[in-house]
Amino acid sequence: MKMYYSIITINYNNCEGLRRTIQSVVGQSFSEYEYIIIDGGSTDSSVDVIKEFESRVDYWVSEKDRGIYHAMNKGIAQAHGEYCIFMNSGDVFYDYKVLERITALKPEEDVVVGKVVIDENNTIISPPPSGEFTLYHLYSGAIPHQGSVIRTILLKEYPYDESLKISSDWKFFVEILILRNGTIRFVDQYVARYDLGGVSAKNPELMHEEKVQVLAGYFPPRVLADYRNMKNSECLTQSLTQKLRINYGVDYILYKLGVFLLKLRDKKII
Repeated sequence: MKMYYSIITINYNNCEGLRRTIQSVVGQSFSEYEYIIIDGGSTDSSVDVIKEFESRVDYWVSEKDRGIYHAMNKGIAQAHGEYCIFMNSGDVFYDYKVLERITALKPEEDVVVGKVVIDENNTIISPPPSGEFTLYHLYSGAIPHQGSVIRTILLKEYPYDESLKISSDWKFFVEILILRNGTIRFVDQYVARYDLGGVSAKNPELMHEEKVQVLAGYFPPRVLADYRNMKNSECLTQSLTQKLRINYGVDYILYKLGVFLLKLRDKKII
C-alpha cells in the first residue's frame, strides 16, 4: 500500500505544544503516512522532544529559517505522500482515527476540508459554506490548514508566498481553488483542534491587511468593491438571521414580500 499522507509540523520554541502535536500524530490508527518536523532552531527543549520521538519521525531538522512559510515550504520539499496536512506545534488531530476516517472517504479532490474546533464544546472555526463554494467564502472567511488535506503536487507547484507573514496559506487557496478552478470537498468529519495561541489567532489586523493586499493583486477594484458591500451588508444582519428564521419564519416573509413587490411593479404602481 502506498504512503497516502505527509504530515508536516513546524515549530519554534513551543516544546509543550510540539509534544502534544507529535503525540496526536504518532497515535493515529492509520499508519500509511510519513512525519516531517521542521524546527526553526529552537532554544527551548523542542529538539529534546523531537529526539524522544525520533523513531516515529521520518525527517526532521532544527535550523534557523525565514519565517512560518519558509518552514512550511521546507517541509513540502521533503514530502512524498499523495496528500499533505499541516499540524503545526500546538495543533492536534481531533482524535486517533482522523486519518482512518478521511481515507475511508476515498478522497480524489485537490483539497479535502474537515471541521476544526477551538474548544471542548466543539466550536467550529471557519464553517463550510452553506451552498456552493465560491470566492465569497474565502473573502469573508478562510479554510483552516489544520483541517485541510492538500494534494502534494499542488503545494510543490505553487509554494507558499514567503513574503507574507500569516496569510500565505489563505493566498494558496485563492490561487488554487478560485483562479485555477481546483476541486474541493467539505466533509462532515472533525479533523483538528486549533491552538488559539498561534500567530494567526493573535494577529487579526495583520491577517486582514495581508488579505486585502493579496486580493488587490488578483482582482480589479470594482470587483472588490462589490464584495466589500456584500460583506458590510452581511455584518449588519448575521447576528439576527438565525433567530429570525427560527422564531419568525423570516425566509417565508421575505418571499411573500418579494412576490407582492413584483406584482406592484408589474402593475406599474412602483
